[in-house]
Amino acid sequence: MSEQKTPLEVGNYYHIYNRGINGCELFREATNYEYFLKLYKKHISPVAETYAWCLMGNHFHLLVKIREVGFLSSSVPIRHLEGFKNLRGVVDDAKKNLSPEKRINQQFSNLFNAYSKAYNKKYHRTGSLFEHSFRRKHITNDEYLRNVVLYLHNNPVHHGFCNHPMEYAWSSYLDCLSTNAQLIARKDVINWFDNEENFKYSHIQNLNIDISGFEE
Repeated sequence: MSEQKTPLEVGNYYHIYNRGINGCELFREATNYEYFLKLYKKHISPVAETYAWCLMGNHFHLLVKIREVGFLSSSVPIRHLEGFKNLRGVVDDAKKNLSPEKRINQQFSNLFNAYSKAYNKKYHRTGSLFEHSFRRKHITNDEYLRNVVLYLHNNPVHHGFCNHPMEYAWSSYLDCLSTNAQLIARKDVINWFDNEENFKYSHIQNLNIDISGFEE
């Protein structure tokens, strides 16, 4: 099964990524990054727990786990979902009798479509913004899970934007060290590395970490 067709199933971890079409910029200025994260919180937080993220100029990376929650089940009555403002898209999809898998994919599509529309309007462009349908890789073991975190946070270092992950503003590295983090499940991430000090040390030791088969 190709990575593009890998289903997003409840309870599973995934590395999700995409880039701008023909290598074009996805983020030109700070407001672009901020707006993407705002849309991400609106569309993705209801259906997925986020553990790491990194937004680069022409591509992005996400590490998520699809939530095991009742509203993803087709057996949940629609009336039980009404009134939840942040779940409006999920409710609409439920009314269409979409399967849980299709509802999850629809939420990601809603994010990318909303961002593309706003980006094109702001910069007076037309056509596709992203190169292809978002790609995803199912993460099946703890070592790979930790390696994805390290890879995402060190991506700006790899591309020469900074010398250390802490120097890059548009990744979840600093959120992992902040008790005020809201978008990511920071306690879980720190626990994967045993403690905060080992989390920091592991990032220093893995500046050139490779994820087999990954393109960026």
